[in-house]
Amino acid sequence: MSRPKKDDQNRMQIKKTEIQDTFAEAFEMWGARVIITADTKQWARAAAASMTGFATSVIRCKLEAAVESEIPEEDTPDGRPGISVLLFTMSQKTIAGQLIDRIGQCVMTCPTTACFNGLESEKSVSVGGKLRYFGDGHQISKLIDGIRSWRIPVMEGEFLIDDKFGIQPAIGGGNLIIFGPRKSTTLRASVAAANAMREVAGVFLPFPQGLVRSGSKVGAKYKGLIASTNDAYCPTLRAVSNNSVVPENVEAVYEIVVDGLSEEAIKESMRRGMRAAAEKGATMITAGNYGGNLGKFHFHLHEIANGKSK
Repeated sequence: MSRPKKDDQNRMQIKKTEIQDTFAEAFEMWGARVIITADTKQWARAAAASMTGFATSVIRCKLEAAVESEIPEEDTPDGRPGISVLLFTMSQKTIAGQLIDRIGQCVMTCPTTACFNGLESEKSVSVGGKLRYFGDGHQISKLIDGIRSWRIPVMEGEFLIDDKFGIQPAIGGGNLIIFGPRKSTTLRASVAAANAMREVAGVFLPFPQGLVRSGSKVGAKYKGLIASTNDAYCPTLRAVSNNSVVPENVEAVYEIVVDGLSEEAIKESMRRGMRAAAEKGATMITAGNYGGNLGKFHFHLHEIANGKSK
């Protein structure tokens, strides 16, 4: 793997990819981890895909969620194929409702599934304890190794779910913005970056396959819009936007948003992403921020590329 190099002007490169001296600005969120198991991987994946639908951005979706990883049978609570899902909201008050709605509508409805808490934390919210009422008085409580769960009768048999799910402070909005000479090259580099980033435990990429082609800026010329197209990064607006930062040799730009349970997980994910994109021919990598005034967490690209923390 190529090591980052700096010149006398403090410019950094990984292979031939320029890494800009900037930072990604991220925000405080609240997170939960849901373990979905089923008789087969296919049913566990189906439930996870349904649960994480319409969950790309808090701007309109009110939450961000995606699959974290697949879990082998020997590591799941009931010895069946499993999927780990991470779900983040902006408020501790809203996370319970999102878990109840999405598990109830997308996991309990899916054949053969069960649902378990995947996060050990000081704080927890009632999820199975609320969904149990669907059993209409026929639900059964069970205590195993001090953990309460509920068996809710369904037409197939029973749906097993933990009573409470752990929640903890989390981080949303880590990001990389990847430039390339052609759309095909930029897409290939961005996909490689996203695949590398997802290998880190405790993070997820909420957008389709991890990529965002319609990056947004805060505000708009039209009343009522809180976000609009980020003209600074649109190649087709290079000649007409006073904010354009797209070089003449760049044809396409993609953004990757990464959310995580810890700063270190996001840093490692971004580090792997930068190196993977450079290996596949990205022209330049930068990150989005708001001047450092809105988000508590600042992920500096040069420090992350060098394996340093701030």
